[in-house]
Amino acid sequence: MKLVLFDCDGTLVDSQHMIVGSMTAAFMTLGREPPPRDDILSIVGLSLPVAVGQLDPAADEARVAALVDAYKAAFFEARTGGLAEPLYPGTVAAITTLAAREDVILGIATGKSRRGLEAILAHHDLRDYFAVLKTADDAPSKPHPAMVVDAMAELGAEPERTVVVGDTVFDIQMARAAGARGIGVSWGYHPPQALVQAGAHPVIDHFDDLVPAFDRLFSGEAT
Repeated sequence: MKLVLFDCDGTLVDSQHMIVGSMTAAFMTLGREPPPRDDILSIVGLSLPVAVGQLDPAADEARVAALVDAYKAAFFEARTGGLAEPLYPGTVAAITTLAAREDVILGIATGKSRRGLEAILAHHDLRDYFAVLKTADDAPSKPHPAMVVDAMAELGAEPERTVVVGDTVFDIQMARAAGARGIGVSWGYHPPQALVQAGAHPVIDHFDDLVPAFDRLFSGEAT
């Protein structure tokens, strides 16, 4: 069995407008200067308290907690207000193609909360494709390998037959730390070269490239 674990934000869905808007609102709610857009996008993939701590290094525990609460409130308001988190082109075709294979099982490893992930999957009618969901509620923040290790243990998958697909160095570092391989995607929030330096092999430019890249990984032909 081969296990493919997808990141969510920046890999399956484009959440940048929701994330940047919500983080900006959170800082403003507390009377803080919002971080630049690029700084906010650089921490996508980390669990929320860790991300906030990186954006506001001087924050004490109470301010981090307040920023987290303000972010969650702003994000919920944006979602209920109709702001979308669209799928990237080709997402459904790639997922359905891999899910149809008898020797492949799919999962997700994300810094989102379980509630947020479940909402995304329900909105796009994708929940049934994934046998395991690992979120910020289940394990330490990426790049800690726990989400991958726990998913492999739950499904009986071996590290050498596990692949993480993600758009950030945190995804690739998490995969490598767990003994798995990482496929980077160039359409997300970290530069492709940074993914290569983190150990992604390969980095793909479109979801149409995922299945061929996956097949090359397991045929010894990856370049």
